[in-house]
Amino acid sequence: MTTHEPLSRPLTAIEARVLSTLMEKARTVPDSYPLSLNAVVTGCNQKTTREPIMNVSDAQAQEALDELKHLGLVREASGSRVARYEHNFQRGMGVPEQSAALLGLLMLRGPQTAGELRINAERWYRFADISSVEAFLDELQSRSDEKGGPLVVCLPRTPGTREQRWAHLLCGEVDISTAGRSGTAIDVAQPLQARLKALEDEVLDLRAAMAFMAQELGLTLPVKNTARSALTDIE
Repeated sequence: MTTHEPLSRPLTAIEARVLSTLMEKARTVPDSYPLSLNAVVTGCNQKTTREPIMNVSDAQAQEALDELKHLGLVREASGSRVARYEHNFQRGMGVPEQSAALLGLLMLRGPQTAGELRINAERWYRFADISSVEAFLDELQSRSDEKGGPLVVCLPRTPGTREQRWAHLLCGEVDISTAGRSGTAIDVAQPLQARLKALEDEVLDLRAAMAFMAQELGLTLPVKNTARSALTDIE
């Protein structure tokens, strides 16, 4: 699959989860990357920063990895006794790092506003402001047919909110009538609550990353409340 070549078919929900998990772990736990099959499954089934929560089996993850390799979006790393996998998203889709970060977050966490994407992208890519996020979203929405067409869609504003949410199109067209009502949209009139929620998510991200790395390295974390929470998050 060459750069700018459109996908030959939409991704399945599990393929999108596997791909976005590889994209996330490459940025958040680089010491454990590329990932083994077991690590991919663990990352896919995290109970934090995932929408929806899934229960992906080893067989389902392996099938998804094989299909993603065929599509040119995943590569099997060499030089390891255990098969390990890494994503090839930016080159495979022909998008810059900023766009890849936004698409990865949309695949992992579901529809989000530009403000939520900027906050959630802190560990993926630091956007200067919301306007820069919106610029890349607009570019992804107006992508030419030669490059495969739009990769995101702006959802209708939900009642009681002032910001519109965005969804990815890598799994095909979105049912706008239902997607616009799903999830919890954050009104811009409540910035403190939005920031608090983002900080809580970041703490959960860090806990999950600690437990993830410990599992990959075969280490046992001290049995404390915070450690136990982290392990529970990725079970």
